[in-house]
Amino acid sequence: METLGQLALKSANAYPEKIAVKDENRTFTYQEFINRAKALSAYFRDAGFEKGARIGVLMSNRLEHIELDVAVALAGLVKVPLNYRLHPKEHEYMIKDAGLSLLMGDQVLIDATELDIRSLYIGDAYENTLNRFIGQEYIAEVDEDDLFAIMYTSGTTGNPKGVMLSHRNIISGAVSLAQVCEVNYDDIIGHVAPLTHGANFLSHVSWLYGLTQIIYSKFEPEEFLDSLSEDKVSVLFLVPTMVNLMIQHPNFDATKLATVKSINMAGSPIAASKLQEALDKAGEIFVETYGQVEAPMCITMMPRKEIKNRLESCGRIGIFVDVKIVDDEQNEVPHGEVGEIIAKGSLVMKGYWNNEKATNETLRDGWLYTGDLGWRDAQGFLYIVDRKKDVIISGGVNIYPREVEEVLNLHRGVKETCVIGVPDDKWGENVIAFVVPNGKEEVTSEQLIELCKENLASFKKPKEIFIVDELPKSSYGKILKREMKQQHVEVSK
Repeated sequence: METLGQLALKSANAYPEKIAVKDENRTFTYQEFINRAKALSAYFRDAGFEKGARIGVLMSNRLEHIELDVAVALAGLVKVPLNYRLHPKEHEYMIKDAGLSLLMGDQVLIDATELDIRSLYIGDAYENTLNRFIGQEYIAEVDEDDLFAIMYTSGTTGNPKGVMLSHRNIISGAVSLAQVCEVNYDDIIGHVAPLTHGANFLSHVSWLYGLTQIIYSKFEPEEFLDSLSEDKVSVLFLVPTMVNLMIQHPNFDATKLATVKSINMAGSPIAASKLQEALDKAGEIFVETYGQVEAPMCITMMPRKEIKNRLESCGRIGIFVDVKIVDDEQNEVPHGEVGEIIAKGSLVMKGYWNNEKATNETLRDGWLYTGDLGWRDAQGFLYIVDRKKDVIISGGVNIYPREVEEVLNLHRGVKETCVIGVPDDKWGENVIAFVVPNGKEEVTSEQLIELCKENLASFKKPKEIFIVDELPKSSYGKILKREMKQQHVEVSK
């Protein structure tokens, strides 16, 4: 198996005059693009960054994401993408934990962290740097098992964890996506979902075929459909929330999807009724994949010709993993029986950065314990029925209850809290909080919302906060979140 840098170089050599990447303002051929990526790799070398040094990326959707990927791969460095929607305090933890040598991105986002760290702002500073090194290159000796990225995720407890992904992991995911999306050499890939997440995994498919990539800075359903039609995009990644917003828009016009062959829906579950509506309105252009950052995108794959027959399934097992469904004693369960989904293979991460304890808990004998519950039918199709950990998925983004609970508990008048996710037609799930006061200070929902605003990204803030006298608990003192969800159903009637 090759490395990402080697694949990009091969594409550039094969298609020098073909458009490699474009956004609303700029277009680069493969020759121009690879020259820019090589110049950036030469800058990294000149700056003294040794193999394995971590380079942070903090910016909105821009074509620089694509050339950064290649430059980092060529120089043998490690990319650390940071979700620009997070709160600056959350960024600060990840920046410190990763031990970044350099942070690159939008100035307003970088400056908001208030950290003293070497930075390179996208814009004039970035372009001037590239111009200084155009015509130069640095290509390190890189192996397929070398680290390419550290992508931060969170557990339901503790701090975010950095998932270590090798070139082998990333390319395994790219080959899998290429298969399920039925990619060929004429495809044009569109990116509107954040390039710090699932869209970036689809980006790597381009180096397998020498494809053109088009980056969109924002998602507005009607404008986006116009752009897809104009740019003749054929393959893209969308979270289910985006799909719902698109097909339910009053001016939705399916003819504008005429060039679209496959839309990979991933990032969160989609209700069978919503999926059927999408198929009815847009046609057989949707594929589904199931994965985690720890096993990018393709633990399972559902092709577009099959999806209508199994609306509730996330597909068959991917080509670079083995999968088992096991009980709490790690015994494999029969088809049709629910258990935890575990996976092993080239797709599975190397471990968690600087976190041996979490690595040992999640990777056991090479098997990734996903924390997701599911079952498999006799034909090998996987069905996810619940999450073992109480992760809330809203708009395709994971929200971890413990993170929100920790912030709510900062209020001196709070005794204890419980945060749950409840179904929502638009976002998938909404964040709901229950708070028990301690009687020391007045506690209001408005105060708690403001507290969340000061410490969390806006999408993590509770949609509703209920002040209650007590929380239901088991005989062991554990809060019964299932009962809390039922209570919310009763209150909402």
